[in-house]
Amino acid sequence: MRLSTAISGGLLLAACLLATGASGQTGGSEGLSPTLLAIKNAHTVRLGYRESSPPFSFLDQANRAIGYSLELCEAIVEEIGVEVDDPNLKIDYVKVTSDDRIDAVLQNKIDLECGSTTANAERARRVAFSPLMFVAGTKLMVPKASSVQSLTDLKGKTIVVTKGTTNEQAIQAADKKFSLGLNIAVGADHEQSFQMLADGKADAFATDDILLFGLIVRHKAQDKFRVTGDYLSYDPYGIMFRKGEPQLSAVVERTFRRLGSNHDLVPLYNKWFTARLPTGERMNVPISLQLEEAFKAMDDSASANN
Repeated sequence: MRLSTAISGGLLLAACLLATGASGQTGGSEGLSPTLLAIKNAHTVRLGYRESSPPFSFLDQANRAIGYSLELCEAIVEEIGVEVDDPNLKIDYVKVTSDDRIDAVLQNKIDLECGSTTANAERARRVAFSPLMFVAGTKLMVPKASSVQSLTDLKGKTIVVTKGTTNEQAIQAADKKFSLGLNIAVGADHEQSFQMLADGKADAFATDDILLFGLIVRHKAQDKFRVTGDYLSYDPYGIMFRKGEPQLSAVVERTFRRLGSNHDLVPLYNKWFTARLPTGERMNVPISLQLEEAFKAMDDSASANN
């Protein structure tokens, strides 16, 4: 499925899924919601980060968690500080993987998940999401010398996916639909999946296109690998947090509206996707029209509420 054919319906779905319940009432005289109360008592917000999802969430040379998603989460922490009347909240960075990130939210191990997580209907039944922060889609990474141009070229071959991702589901569905007889290998995280391809244990690696570009740049492997194929899924990203807490949802949405009204969202995007990263690489991925329009809508919404 080409991304262009999915955008019209996909953006409408994303608008419904990302920020579900975000317009609900706050706790007010009823007190703080469970997550906000726990944060206030602990004076700490726990942010879930990913080790190998550049430029969204990854480690710098000093093994510190950095990235676009984390910077958005840190802005949410500031807004939480206002909500709970504690401007000096500490941040505890907690490592999560694609496989355990949802459970980390559900089991109260983290307060916000700051990675590269797709909001879809299945997940939205279990967790809540922030407004849209990125739009991606499943593509393939293959060796530069490979003849593979699309998924159907991999018939009977080995493809690696990362455990617990929507990409895993997309490849399984396509394998069944087109009777490809794929050998689907599973990596524990994106770094392991990349290494399986690099070591010749797989013919292709399937995940979101932006993550594939990020890994190629991070490993300085532009002369070794390329990204190819039509989009196999539509993946709107959001910050993930616990469902059923309208006060927390309102804080998250308020953060995005504030960033939108201050015109901070596009510069923040450019910092991580077009400028040189703190680790020295450059992604060179200009903002998409879809995401720019979504950010503009947040600015318009903030202006209407002022």
